[in-house]
Amino acid sequence: MAVLLRGTSAATSTVGPSSALLATTFRRSRGRLLPRAAPQRRLYVARASAQPLEVCAKESITVPGRLGDCPFTQRVLLTIEEKHLPYELKLVDLANKPDWLFEINPEGKVPIVKLEEKWIGDSDVITQTLEEKYPEPPLATPPEKASVGSKIFSTFIGFLKSKDPSDGTEEALLNELTSFDSHLKDNGPFINGGTISAADLSLGPKLYHMEIALGHYKNWSVPDSLSHVKTYMKSIFSTDSFVKTQALPEDVIAGWRPKVMG
Repeated sequence: MAVLLRGTSAATSTVGPSSALLATTFRRSRGRLLPRAAPQRRLYVARASAQPLEVCAKESITVPGRLGDCPFTQRVLLTIEEKHLPYELKLVDLANKPDWLFEINPEGKVPIVKLEEKWIGDSDVITQTLEEKYPEPPLATPPEKASVGSKIFSTFIGFLKSKDPSDGTEEALLNELTSFDSHLKDNGPFINGGTISAADLSLGPKLYHMEIALGHYKNWSVPDSLSHVKTYMKSIFSTDSFVKTQALPEDVIAGWRPKVMG
């Protein structure tokens, strides 16, 4: 488990080197937690007036001490970042789940966030709770647009797992991307128009996984004809919050390998 403290705010104060926080990664040995590597000094900004949220997330399987490849966790972190809330990130080795994880979430899943002394799981529930508790800046997507692009992820997975080029899975993904491109053309640049909303924070990480996984395993990319989708992806992936919370490409590739090989 690695513990990091992060925070963003429109009015932030920089944490100086003398008070920079230490992040230490641990490994389990005969039921005990032992240091895996020397503490790594990191520098963050934090809003002193707010109590950091506790967030449990998947640890990288390629670089210990780095955030892992879960798109649902990134959705939660993007929401926290966009709302300028400080948070304490606890990275968990999901291949060797610690006992304490099951104590706070019997299912042993992440992401989970501690809000008002209560641990909450499921990215849908977490992000909705954050919107209600921290309404500024508002991120809610109007109901009539909330489902835009929602089928892209499932069709991407279908195509990624496919072994038959003629089974229609690529066509299904292209149909969903084409529909999304049309929406962006008429309503963009983001799902709800000119500003990023919750729907973008949910879809963005999934598109990131799609781009990396399909590029690696199928040498496939979004067609140039879907220019609005390509511009959208470039815009989302380049935001500060996305860059801070994105998984390493190596982790995305490794994370999807079982589905491709299975």
